[in-house]
Amino acid sequence: MKLGVNTEIGFTHLLSRKRQTLVASLGVTIGIAMYIFMNSLTLGVNRYSDNAVFKSAPHLRVYKEDEMSKLLSKDTIKGGTTVIVNPKISNTSLNLINPLKLLRDIQSQKGVVAVAPQVTANIFYTNGKSQVNGVVNGVNILEADAMFNIESTMIDGDLRNLVNTSNGILLGVGIVNKLNLKMNDNINVLSATGVVKLMKVVGIFKTSFALTDKTKSYVNLATAQQLLGQGPSYVTDIYVNVADPATAKGYVTGLQNLTGYTVEDWETANEQFVAGKKIRGIMLGGISWAILLVAAFGIYNILNMTITQKLNDIAILKATGFSGRDVVRIFVLEAVIMGFLGTMFGVILSLGPVYALSHVYIGADIGYFPIQFEPSIAIRGAWIGMIVTFCAGYIPARRAAKVDPLVIFRR
Repeated sequence: MKLGVNTEIGFTHLLSRKRQTLVASLGVTIGIAMYIFMNSLTLGVNRYSDNAVFKSAPHLRVYKEDEMSKLLSKDTIKGGTTVIVNPKISNTSLNLINPLKLLRDIQSQKGVVAVAPQVTANIFYTNGKSQVNGVVNGVNILEADAMFNIESTMIDGDLRNLVNTSNGILLGVGIVNKLNLKMNDNINVLSATGVVKLMKVVGIFKTSFALTDKTKSYVNLATAQQLLGQGPSYVTDIYVNVADPATAKGYVTGLQNLTGYTVEDWETANEQFVAGKKIRGIMLGGISWAILLVAAFGIYNILNMTITQKLNDIAILKATGFSGRDVVRIFVLEAVIMGFLGTMFGVILSLGPVYALSHVYIGADIGYFPIQFEPSIAIRGAWIGMIVTFCAGYIPARRAAKVDPLVIFRR
């Protein structure tokens, strides 16, 4: 296939300076490879972190907020005494009114994929003279497993044992270690209302969150209601999962209006985690962009030097009828070719570190490092690489197009 004159000139420039062409392309290669690797690393770590959070936290939580005690009299009389009480949490029930209707109403909302009732109670776990304070979650365990994937955290026993054992309890591994317990052992549970129940350990889980593993347990919903001395309609929380966790905040106002209760999204409940996630993304994203810009400056400098060294050639081209647009095309073509070669090899090169890191065993419940090759990031990186190198070539090409051949010849 016969190439155009502009294309032939561009290839001639590139092939006559092979070392410079190779160095510029290599800079783009490293920049693209690091961009893909860094962003794949960020996405993998964030995906694992989100999954870890959602093992114990819902996308949305519906509950009754604690109320603070207020003035007994809001009217102030001049010269009189205002009756007040200490501003402390009022001793009111946290029960959600008509929870079955709330569950149906929430489930009918667009985008809601799972809804589960829960009773939360502060308790003491006792085994002999040893005692540990914690929180018990009364749930329908199969519904809770569908929402939190509890089964993936089980290290002993089967969560389905809880369905068949009315006094069964699933304990965090931290509680088990503190109280020196094992499967099928009995443990006394004391609630804040003074109710004591003898429970049987039917499963042990490990979330790798130390606070959760040292305090949390699961029991049947009816058991938690009995611990609080309440009836079968007593529910303190409704947990909600939506199709896309990133959109959870958008459901808050609607669910508050629907239920009349406080609704908290997972980002608000885990502000420190979300802040750390943003910092990590900005830091690694900044590094990858910096590497890309360094590669772009490499192409810019090489083309700038080429233009400076070939001012006489450019003047001759323009004197023989080449327009400024032709000159721009020649040097932009050179930049695009170097960018294309660098981008192509950069995508291939990124497979190496991603593959190597994905086979590094971390341990605990993480297993291997949470990273994989992300085609979407590779495509985005390739587009960014081509755009950056195009801009890096266009700027000096515009300068070359403005060369006045008469001025060059007079020199």
